[in-house]
Amino acid sequence: MRLARRSTIAAFALALPLSLAACGNSGSDDAAASSSTAPSSSSSSSSSTTTEDMAGKPFGAGCSAVPADGKGSFSGMATDPVATAASNNPVLSTLVTAVTEAGLGETLNSAKDITVFAPTNDAFAAVPKATMDAAMKDPKGLLTKVLTNHVVPGKLTPEMLAGEHKTLGGGTIKVEGSGEDFTIGKAKVVCGNVQTANATVYIIDGVLLPS
Repeated sequence: MRLARRSTIAAFALALPLSLAACGNSGSDDAAASSSTAPSSSSSSSSSTTTEDMAGKPFGAGCSAVPADGKGSFSGMATDPVATAASNNPVLSTLVTAVTEAGLGETLNSAKDITVFAPTNDAFAAVPKATMDAAMKDPKGLLTKVLTNHVVPGKLTPEMLAGEHKTLGGGTIKVEGSGEDFTIGKAKVVCGNVQTANATVYIIDGVLLPS
């Protein structure tokens, strides 16, 4: 777990990514017409609102386990690329360790617009020990294959989530559900639509093992 403490490492996340914008309210038409300074203020506020509306907010019972403030909070994660953001979130420490072992941190941090299905610590703990040991002993092979099976291109909003998606590992995952209730095989999204600087993260309660 020592590697999970490194704030500079990449973490998954599964980093995963994808940024939460600050709240803003667009000004009214009357305000915009009332003075020469009002349009500028209204335009800035409107832009902020639009960004947040597009990103949406995190959802799910598991979101309560995410720190309320600091770098590991939702607002803190939004400012960092996905692997770095995950490394600051204690819910994802095992994932961060695995990503570090596989040397995928920089790959995830430098990726543009990805979606990461990030297993919780408990999800990794539920994987048979023999399977986990085999993966950790083969970081560039089996471990990398497992981890990249949790990453898909594009920042998927909840409305885009259901369906089949090709992973960076070359496989396909199928997401079922709608609204705030989604499953991927036997895994369930427990905290979805978490934004980092370059990714959207869906925290899940199971590890997606490739065939």
